[in-house]
Amino acid sequence: MRVRDELRMNVNQQPHMASPYGQPQPGYQGYPQPGYGGGHVPSGYPAQYAAYNGPDSAYQQGPPQGYSPYASFPTKTLATNLVSDLSSSSPLDLGMRGPPTSGAPPVSGAQNYSQFGQGETQNGPPPMGAPPQRPPVSQPYTPAVVNLSGPQPLYDQQFGAPPVGMQQMTNQMASMQVGSTAPSPAGPGYAPPSVSQAPISSAYTPAAPPTFSLTSTAPTHPPPTEAMAQAPPRSYYGAPPPAQQPFPNAAPPFSSTGPTQPQAPPPVSQQSFSQVPPVSQPPFSTALPPGPTQSYGGPHPPTQPSFPRPPLPTSQLSNFPGGPPPTSTSSQIPGGMQPQPPVSQPSPYHSGPPPNTSGFPPQVGAPPRPPLAGMQGPPMASQGPLMAQANHVPPSQPGMPPSPINAALSGPPPQPGMQGYPPQQNGAFGQVRGPQPGYAGPYSGQPNYGVPPAAPAPAPTAPKRLDPDSIPSPIQVIEDDKANKGSEPFTTGVRGQAPPLVTTKFQARDQGNASPRYIRCTAYNMPCNADMAKQSQVPLAAVIKPLATLPPDESPPYLVDHGESGPIRCNRCKAYMCPYMQFIEGGRRFQCGFCSCVTEVPPHYFQHLDHTGKRVDCYDRPELSMGSYEFMATVDYCKNNKIPQPPAYIFLIDVSYNAVKNGMVGIVCQELKTLLDYLPRQNPDVESNIRVGFVTYNKVLHFYNVKGSLAQPQMMVVSDVADMFVPLLDGFLVNVSESRMVIESLLDQIPEMFADTRETETVFGPVIQAGLEALKAADCAGKLFVFHSSLPIAEAPGKLKNREDKKLVGTDKEKSLFQPQVSFYNTLAKECVAQGCCVDLFIFPNQYVDVATLGVVPTSTGGSIYKYTYFQASTDQERFLNDLRRDVQKQVGFDAVMRVRTSTGIRATDFFGSFYMSNTTDVELAGLDCDKTVTVEFRHDDKLSEETGALMQCAVLYTSCNGQRRLRIHNMAVNCCAQLADLYRNCETDTIINFFVKYAYRSILSSPTKNVRDSLVNQCAQILACYRKNCASPSSAGQGSGGTADGKRHTADISQLILPECMKLLPVYLNCVLKSDVLQPGADVSLDDRAYLRQLISAMDVAESHVFFYPRLLPLQQLDVESMSLPVAVRDSEERLSRGGVYLLENGLNIFLWVGVNAQQELLQNIFGTTAFSQIDPGMTSLPALDNPFSKRLREIIESVRAQRSRYMKLMVVKQEDKLELIFKHFLVEDKSNNGGASYVDFLCHMHKEIRQLLS
Repeated sequence: MRVRDELRMNVNQQPHMASPYGQPQPGYQGYPQPGYGGGHVPSGYPAQYAAYNGPDSAYQQGPPQGYSPYASFPTKTLATNLVSDLSSSSPLDLGMRGPPTSGAPPVSGAQNYSQFGQGETQNGPPPMGAPPQRPPVSQPYTPAVVNLSGPQPLYDQQFGAPPVGMQQMTNQMASMQVGSTAPSPAGPGYAPPSVSQAPISSAYTPAAPPTFSLTSTAPTHPPPTEAMAQAPPRSYYGAPPPAQQPFPNAAPPFSSTGPTQPQAPPPVSQQSFSQVPPVSQPPFSTALPPGPTQSYGGPHPPTQPSFPRPPLPTSQLSNFPGGPPPTSTSSQIPGGMQPQPPVSQPSPYHSGPPPNTSGFPPQVGAPPRPPLAGMQGPPMASQGPLMAQANHVPPSQPGMPPSPINAALSGPPPQPGMQGYPPQQNGAFGQVRGPQPGYAGPYSGQPNYGVPPAAPAPAPTAPKRLDPDSIPSPIQVIEDDKANKGSEPFTTGVRGQAPPLVTTKFQARDQGNASPRYIRCTAYNMPCNADMAKQSQVPLAAVIKPLATLPPDESPPYLVDHGESGPIRCNRCKAYMCPYMQFIEGGRRFQCGFCSCVTEVPPHYFQHLDHTGKRVDCYDRPELSMGSYEFMATVDYCKNNKIPQPPAYIFLIDVSYNAVKNGMVGIVCQELKTLLDYLPRQNPDVESNIRVGFVTYNKVLHFYNVKGSLAQPQMMVVSDVADMFVPLLDGFLVNVSESRMVIESLLDQIPEMFADTRETETVFGPVIQAGLEALKAADCAGKLFVFHSSLPIAEAPGKLKNREDKKLVGTDKEKSLFQPQVSFYNTLAKECVAQGCCVDLFIFPNQYVDVATLGVVPTSTGGSIYKYTYFQASTDQERFLNDLRRDVQKQVGFDAVMRVRTSTGIRATDFFGSFYMSNTTDVELAGLDCDKTVTVEFRHDDKLSEETGALMQCAVLYTSCNGQRRLRIHNMAVNCCAQLADLYRNCETDTIINFFVKYAYRSILSSPTKNVRDSLVNQCAQILACYRKNCASPSSAGQGSGGTADGKRHTADISQLILPECMKLLPVYLNCVLKSDVLQPGADVSLDDRAYLRQLISAMDVAESHVFFYPRLLPLQQLDVESMSLPVAVRDSEERLSRGGVYLLENGLNIFLWVGVNAQQELLQNIFGTTAFSQIDPGMTSLPALDNPFSKRLREIIESVRAQRSRYMKLMVVKQEDKLELIFKHFLVEDKSNNGGASYVDFLCHMHKEIRQLLS
């Protein structure tokens, strides 16, 4: 049903968030306001932590928000358009939200917008997104007593009609009062209801969903409860809170509809970190009353430890069990009636003033109230829940004049803290979250924090912002996939079947197609012709990981030995025997599935056929029944028709001053003594037959003779680095067991020999040449492990100069910084590949070393680069040694050649990864390890047939670690389709993003980064616009069948954002790629780091690229030590962080342990052995081994997470409000970033604008 296929959102109604790249929000500097603790401000997010946009360079003081909302955006026009697109209301909508509507400023004192001077920061981190509005302290706060049964009066708020024009808005802003008291009812303009100040602890009721109606046909929405909390926008550090922008990047204003509960937040002292929600608050699982949700000024607390909620299905936006629909559900109200907006919330659709309701949500169990006021208008077509609704409607502020319902859209500007998002629930859509445990009330000293800013002038109709909880949540999708596909084994026999996501733990059973651990495709339904492929713009590609490591419960590929005759192949296309070959004429011949050529079956391979036409021995032969298997290769497949020698490992150690001083030399030598016992081997019971050699170098090279018959190692120095040669053959490459004593003696002596060196210059090119010459002399393939510390400036081939020039960043010449300085290394890489010499580089730089140039040889030979900037033995030794151990021990193939064959109609046209190509078809890898992937793009060269589908076969010829020549074969069959809807039904977003990243990262070598970013956005918009135009029927614009919450039919129009179910996360993931350091670097990102990441990601598999771009964030306060399962992750947004929580974030390269300033003492005692937040040492890189169940379970989790990744992740402890928090917040990818990247909500609105332009 169509409902399962797409997700619809009325983005345009809600104007969105501030401009995608909005200004900083007001708020606590950088931290969520106490909103965390619990009360959400009704209309804004609680200011828990405002979302932090990353360090702001020069704290952006920024004018009050009402000013140029797009100021901080990279593209102003974009933002403006967005506005207009997204909201029907005012052009300002987006970023401008009127002055904050929230009423009184926080207790702490009224703060003028100018409260922070330029560059000043207010105590604490810079303000993050809009500060949450908290009710003034003086307001009564009833902690848990929420009158669920009836509306509760929030503060009285009255609305005046919202200003219609910019002028009015300006006037209003001018008249805003920023006092600590609530504005008078007649306050200027209409201030957003103070709802946003809902009491902190009050229970939240779900707010109506924003208009964004996601009609996703899949459950798009509700993210798992906590897991999905959306992130509010972040404000830059130090920026003053914008007057009117609620969270600039945060959610759309709609949520500003008031909180559903009128209660005031509990006083700080009252809010306790209780694990349980106050009585009045329904536990997560309960459905909240439909009342509008409050949005808080600040981000919501991330998941509340207190109540776990079940994730809602995405598409469910509309109904929540048990209670009124959560925010996003607002649109559907039982009875099919449109919820009426609560009185106090202006309806997005009407201009009349909303009724003043004091309390929004009904109690649990009470009949749902009409969700938000905003819902009054006709729902958007296909809205699904109207997102704009409740969320859009700002609550009235106390004392404010009522504003027209329409105000919602146009409505009161969200309060600063309210970005218009409904309060975030702990992750579930529409449900409101309870106070966060442990959160205290607003901070004193926080500007505008708990209190809403004075009423701003009426805003022009403010656009409603999208509610982050009403837009597709990655966590919800991940959890749904685990629930649907994680319990049963995935059998590969069904052609064109999409596998479980990379985040789902599953068992694969090979029944004729390669396991998804080896091959993942962007689309499992290929278009039948090139025109259709061009129209859709969906990339047709496969990410292939030929030597992937399998879990213990899956068997490795079978090895097939056909003896001297070798593997059976097609005579014409040379495809290897596989399940797609059709035997004919009683089994005497077979027809190739790739080229249809008929080939004779050799007599020794003949077998009769059964009544179905299959060979009788089909299931006895892996090559006839399996998708992946290996053949023993004959001498014909060997270089020079000669069986290869076992490979060699050569360790080349930099012994210049920097390398000795930072401890690297001593650490490497000490580790190699034990590591050499763990060299890779085919059979674990047999000793490895890999030989080893050692070289040290600075400006000259030192070779060592470690022959077993010697009493002491001998050193030979080669100072003529211009013409490198190896001074000895016998005794350089040796067997470890035969020369153990001599090797250990050498490793003991090297650190002593160079302990007092004063040589600071190094060479690099001659070092690789030396290793290459040694392998040539021994006539074998192998790997060089180079440990290097500085830019090679000594006179020698490959000498480099420092060309780091930050002034080129962002210009057309920036691409030159990613290209190698000299051509020497490209030539050297080609020679290394020809010999089967793979290079792994470990660099320990203290300054620029030109990774773009030094990395040419490793990335062209299938090697790896490991970078340890400012290496310190005390803190980085563990990471380095674990990386080295894994790198030396992992399974690897040498001297490899890979070719991908396809059936008639498509062909492999482009390849991405760490390899060399001397022609257009063969991918050559001097080394191929279990972590490397090769991404292949396919294009049509003819038409495909729906009956036969499309076939691909990846064949890799390589030398195993014991010297055997083998062929590893992976086969994959996918369906073909003549309808675009079928293509969009069977795509895999994670793989599409992996392809886009690699394509973009290669493109920056030849194009300016801005052009690369624009092309990515354009292609994504074309993919989604094609779906919108060709696959979303008018009827499906309604809720699945043409109907909307009000029971009326609406035709689908381009004002609604409709996303295919399997691609609904494409915008959020693409935005993460666009904001990455490679494509949009912050001021503190070095050129070396960007070059390193570019090279690293070019060979990443889908699982690693997924967690790299969308890190996993686990709320440890919800960890159940009795269970083996992990807590459900939360969305990567600051508003999801609870001040009373502790979170673990991992992205494949780092692990962060973020500790909230109000974390429970018991939690701190269990993890750190101290109850005082101030006594936690942020410099620790490992957790103390404490004797309690929580500590043991947490350390097990960290180790298991590390084991899943190819690189060892160093642990960093980040205390809230500490300087390291800037680094941590860089990985909260749903928020606006300090390098100018848009928040998820803003980017979604921008994508919608792009799609509308393409459609119109």
